[in-house]
Amino acid sequence: MTAGLRAQNWQDIHFTAQDGLRLHARYYPAPASRRRTVLCLPGLTRNSRDFHILASFLSSPHNPNARDVVAVDYRGRGRSQWDSTPRNYTLAVEMQDVLDLLCIGGLADVAVIGTSRGGLLAMMVACARPTALGAVVLCDIGPVIEREGLVRMIAHVGRVPLPPTWEEAGELVRGISAKSFPAVPDQDWTDIARQWFNDDHGLPTRGYDPRLAEALTLIDGPAPELWPQFQALTRMPAMVIRGELSDVLSEATVAEMRLRHPSLTTLTVRGQGHAPLLRDRSTLAAINEFIASTDRVADWVPDNSRLIA
Repeated sequence: MTAGLRAQNWQDIHFTAQDGLRLHARYYPAPASRRRTVLCLPGLTRNSRDFHILASFLSSPHNPNARDVVAVDYRGRGRSQWDSTPRNYTLAVEMQDVLDLLCIGGLADVAVIGTSRGGLLAMMVACARPTALGAVVLCDIGPVIEREGLVRMIAHVGRVPLPPTWEEAGELVRGISAKSFPAVPDQDWTDIARQWFNDDHGLPTRGYDPRLAEALTLIDGPAPELWPQFQALTRMPAMVIRGELSDVLSEATVAEMRLRHPSLTTLTVRGQGHAPLLRDRSTLAAINEFIASTDRVADWVPDNSRLIA
């Protein structure tokens, strides 16, 4: 599913957060679609490029369920401006940035696809502004975060070296990730590296502000459980995707999520860890089918022109 990975089938959105920081998102339009918009929220150090293949599929004119997709770069990630105050790299501030984007774009009742940290933000938005969300897909995240995976993620922030070429970037990313992603073909790793790193005149550059590490601290005990936040999702259709080899979301947590949300849709992605890459055909099809099943098709065409005004 790497065909067209670098095709320019999106429009760049730039908007200003309440504190003046200039932020970026990608907008994948599906002209005349009456289906609910999808909002993609990436992981801790990741960005909108992680969703390119999925967003292209969901917005494709060849998809009978085509819909608009917006994929976000948090502050300090991707093409968004770095924050001069690293303590602002928090879930609370990032949630406000997401709410600002929804307000600017006039978006409500969206389907959120949240990977890892993005899923935590989805649960927080569901609590803070319930009408903003109409459906949620949590990618390898839940109310209980396994300490082993949390420690591993935090330990890597700001410590991944910057490779001098894209070929070396692919080798670096493969070396870090291949053990947890044995199902990913070797030829895909350079494309995946282009998601991790920004492109500066044809060469890899940092995809996030290394000072993000200053906002993170290792905790002595387990991370706080977020069952009250997850409870906010029980009023809407929800799906959880788990990587078979995940060290962040356990099978036991998914089982408990099913008990608390009886209509929860679940999917295990074989041969992948944290977090599934959302680029294989079966996962794309499952997400597309789930979101389509949640649609309330409007008798009017949503006007998302405010996103690019």
